[in-house]
Amino acid sequence: MIEITTEYQGHLRCKNTHGPSLNICETDAPVDNNGRGESFSPTDLVATALASCMATIMGIVAAQNGIDLLGMTITVNKHMSENLPRRISKLDVKIEVPLVESHPQRELLESSAISCPVYHSLNPEIEVSIVWCWQTTS
Repeated sequence: MIEITTEYQGHLRCKNTHGPSLNICETDAPVDNNGRGESFSPTDLVATALASCMATIMGIVAAQNGIDLLGMTITVNKHMSENLPRRISKLDVKIEVPLVESHPQRELLESSAISCPVYHSLNPEIEVSIVWCWQTTS
C-alpha cells in the first residue's frame, strides 16, 4: 500500500505528497474549469500516469531482453467530454520508439505497453488510441 496525502491549498490548487519519498506534485484546476491552469490538472495526471506506466513497463521488458529504449517518447493528448459529467473521453497516445520498425522484439514491446496497470485501470468508456512510430532505418 502506498499513501498519497492531498492538502487543499485554496484557489483550486492541491499539494499532493507521495508518502514513501515525500516528493510533492501540485495540481491546479484548468482554466476551462475555473482554475488558473498553472500546473497539471488531476485529469492531466491520468494522462501522465498512462504514458509513464507504459514507458516503465516497456523499460522493464526491454531491460530483461537487452534492448535500449533510451530516447523513447510517449505523447498523450487528453480529450474531455463535452457533456456532463465532465470526464476524460479520449486519450490519443503516440509512442516514438528509437528502434527500427523490423526489430525482432517489436511485438513484445508493443504488447508490454498495453499490459501496464494504468491502461487496465482506465474506465472502459475512455477511448484509447495508440499510434506507434518506429524508425524506418537504423
